Amino acid sequence: MVYTNEADVKKALGIDTWRNLSKDKVFQFAAMMPDMDKEVALKVIEQLPEYTKFLTASLEILQREHESTLNANSHSQDQVHQAFRDIREVLKAKLLHDDLDWEQTQYLIAQMMETARQESAKDSENKHFLDGVYKKVVLGAGAAAAAAIVFVGGRYILQNGDASKVT
Repeated sequence: MVYTNEADVKKALGIDTWRNLSKDKVFQFAAMMPDMDKEVALKVIEQLPEYTKFLTASLEILQREHESTLNANSHSQDQVHQAFRDIREVLKAKLLHDDLDWEQTQYLIAQMMETARQESAKDSENKHFLDGVYKKVVLGAGAAAAAAIVFVGGRYILQNGDASKVT
């Protein structure tokens, strides 16, 4: 189907205005470009600043959410480490008693070592969590960048009329 006006393109995308052009619809729009009348496609692309605002706002939201997640995680980690320090302080205080036999002393030392192992495991778990969060942020930013590239590539094709020249 050849799209000869903006209304047909919007209808095919299921949107009322270009402001409703979601990330999902961007790829659908890019796929439709070869079927659009050149003038219609140029008119749509002229409205790219609206998409740029959308993209910028999306990346700002992504950044705020990422920072919020990191702050909450940091607070949680601080509480976990403080709890382990408190436990070790109690165990250390018990070790200062002169009336402990060797078995009791060994037990308290073993408990201190166990808290250290648990804290280390929690730290490793947190690093895996942060790695996963980082990967999601990179994927989100990459998707946003890819969407922008689709628009820029589409514009280049429309202006030059030859898709085979795009590298």
